[in-house]
Amino acid sequence: MKNVIKCVNVWKVYNPHTPAEVQALRGVNLVIDEGDMVGIMGTSGSGKSTLLNMIGALDKPSRGKILIDGQDISHMNENQLAVLRRKKIGFVFQFFNLINSLTAFENVELPMVFNGLPPENRKKKVKELLELVDLSDKIHEKPNKLSGGQSQRLAIARALANDPAVILADEPTGNLDSKTGANIMNLFKKLNKDGRTIIIVTHDANIARQSSRIVRVADGKVLEEFI
Repeated sequence: MKNVIKCVNVWKVYNPHTPAEVQALRGVNLVIDEGDMVGIMGTSGSGKSTLLNMIGALDKPSRGKILIDGQDISHMNENQLAVLRRKKIGFVFQFFNLINSLTAFENVELPMVFNGLPPENRKKKVKELLELVDLSDKIHEKPNKLSGGQSQRLAIARALANDPAVILADEPTGNLDSKTGANIMNLFKKLNKDGRTIIIVTHDANIARQSSRIVRVADGKVLEEFI
């Protein structure tokens, strides 16, 4: 099985060598294989979101290595990291991070614009993605006219815009009622069945248990893994 993500003795220290020093990650070792669906669990302040930022190449470790498809991100500059994120990783956030001045169509299209996809290709792909997340009838609506569940499904469609192999979701059901959250998890499971690697950060054990593997984080360390 191919390793998609590999963390080797990863430390993340903020404000080092000062009274305000925070060791957010302390020697994390973790391997995520292609096609995994991993739930990363931990309480607030445990380091789980910092770990997700590292895995998503949004930040670099203070020490140790993070390999994404075999590439060590610590040797990349900001432009190289941006290209890596754009091509390989889709992000889904608790508060959706949609652009309210754009329609559903335009929100999903935007990553494709940045990736240089021709307009005729973009139109076809946006329609396919909105159909996948059951939002074909909301194509011209703006996010402030959508429900929480619809907004999160739109965010997932946007995350899929550039066909990433890995989807990272930070508390994707945290802002939703239990029924809507279950629908979102079913969508993630479908995407995983279709071959995507899914990594979900959550504090909710019921959400984590729907993954094929659970990683528990506390005090900046990986304490346990359940498969």
